[in-house]
Amino acid sequence: MKRFWDKAETAEAEGRFAVLLDGRPVRLPGGTPLSVESRALAEAVAAEWQQAGGAKGGDFTHEQVPLTRVVGTAAERIAPDPAPTVAAIAKYGETDLLCYRAEDRRLAERQAAAWDPILDWATLTLDAPLRTTAGVMPVAQSPDALAALGRAVAAHPPLELAALGVAVPALGSLVLGLALAAGRLDADQAQDLATVDERFQEEFWGLDAETAERRARIAADVALAARLITLARSG
Repeated sequence: MKRFWDKAETAEAEGRFAVLLDGRPVRLPGGTPLSVESRALAEAVAAEWQQAGGAKGGDFTHEQVPLTRVVGTAAERIAPDPAPTVAAIAKYGETDLLCYRAEDRRLAERQAAAWDPILDWATLTLDAPLRTTAGVMPVAQSPDALAALGRAVAAHPPLELAALGVAVPALGSLVLGLALAAGRLDADQAQDLATVDERFQEEFWGLDAETAERRARIAADVALAARLITLARSG
C-alpha cells in the first residue's frame, strides 16, 4: 500500500487520545476511529505511523504498525466480550511449557533452575500451584490452580488481554505471560526462559537458520506485548 499522509499526530478528546493522519483519524478495520486512554500509547502509535512507508507516496504494510494492530484487536474483538479471549488464553495453563521437563538429567536440571522460581511465584502470588512431569505425556493440573490462573487472566483489561494474546502463544506458557504482565519478568527474561531447551541443544548442535528466525519472531512478539502493557499503563 502507498503512504497517503504527511504527518501523524495525536489529539485529545473527552479524556481519550486519537491518532490523526493529516488531521483525519486512523480507523480500525471495523471503521471505528482508533482512540486510547493513555497519551503515551497514542504517541507511540502515532510514531509508528509517522515512520511507516518513510514518506508520503512510499510503500508501507500493516506489519510496520504492530501496536495499531494489537490495539485494534483489543478494541474491536476483545472489549465487546472479553470472556472468549480470557478462556483461550487461560487454556494455555493446562499444558504450560514450564511443567514439562526433559528426561535428560542435564537438561532437566537446567529447566528446574530456570523454571522452578517462576512456578513458585505462580504458587505464592497467583495461588496457582502447577504440577510438573518428565517427558511429553500430559499432566493433569488441579482445577483450583487452573481456576486461579483464569482469574488472573480475567483481571486484565482489554488492551492487556490483547498483549497476553500475543505473548502467551509465543512463549508457550501462561505463567511466563502473566509474570511478564506483572513485571516479574521483562521481555528478554521471558524469552530466555521460553528457550531453555533450544539453547541447551545449541550447545551441542549449533544454531540453525530456521531456529534463529523463529526465535527472532518470538522475541519481537514478546517485546511488542511488553511494550504495549507498559504504554497502556502510562499516563
